[in-house]
Amino acid sequence: MSAQDSTPTADVPEMPAPRVREFTAHSIGGALALLLGLLGLLGAVALFVASSVSPGFAVGGVFVLIAAIISLRGLNTVAPGEARVVQLFGRYRGTIRQDGLRWVNPFTSRTKISTRVRNHETAVLKVNDAYGNPIELAAVVVWKVRDTAQATFEVDNYLEFVATQTEAAVRHIAIEYPYDAHDEGGLSLRGNAEEITEKLAVELHARVEAAGVQIIESRFTHLAYAPEIASAMLQRQQAGAVVAARRQIVDGAVGMVEAALARITERDIVELDGERKAAMVSNLMVVLCGDRAPQPVLNTGTLYQ
Repeated sequence: MSAQDSTPTADVPEMPAPRVREFTAHSIGGALALLLGLLGLLGAVALFVASSVSPGFAVGGVFVLIAAIISLRGLNTVAPGEARVVQLFGRYRGTIRQDGLRWVNPFTSRTKISTRVRNHETAVLKVNDAYGNPIELAAVVVWKVRDTAQATFEVDNYLEFVATQTEAAVRHIAIEYPYDAHDEGGLSLRGNAEEITEKLAVELHARVEAAGVQIIESRFTHLAYAPEIASAMLQRQQAGAVVAARRQIVDGAVGMVEAALARITERDIVELDGERKAAMVSNLMVVLCGDRAPQPVLNTGTLYQ
């Protein structure tokens, strides 16, 4: 690996080690708890009705009602693609990922967090590439929450954290590489899209791993020169394309001339001395490399007159 290949990940900030990691919270099926809670409510109503006979039943009804309400408060409905982060008096007590109706300690607090796959698309960012040319680029990142405990407790807002770190990673990658590389062996944003997106994914993973976020895929959705230099860079690209095409034409013409001279010599069609070969090479190169169709000229004399 060259120094240039290792540069983009060298400046990635080292995130602190997570203080808490996700584990499964203790929970039971909520159907039985719901049934007991409803029976408690019915029992409280019955005790209140019976309090007309004896006032002591009203006290029992109050206690049964409070117990039923507290029990029902422990019920949670977890949908597919969601989780509940459980806390008891500020301490993390686990995460509920099993979908359906679940029951946990009613004195705990439960925070809903989505574990579905999400997209985040950055705005069009204007930065300078490695050569100092202003360019515009945007990227889309596919991600999901892998560790709900880290996403909840390690960062203030994991949504904003992912958005900010994505923009920082895109800007960092953009300033490390040129839009178009001047040398053939160098990486460029336009010419090496696959390699650059892989490096972007690696840097994003390093930046958001502390928040318990998993990067599934990252891609550039917009990449262009800034409007103020777009026309000049377009002319440069067109000139480079013309030079490359001319080089290929000349290489092909040289091969065709070599083949023609070899076949003429092999079949002994005409004896060619150095001057005749030079004239034939000149004529063939003009014909093969010219932009316009050649105009034939009839030579009524000899080559030397």
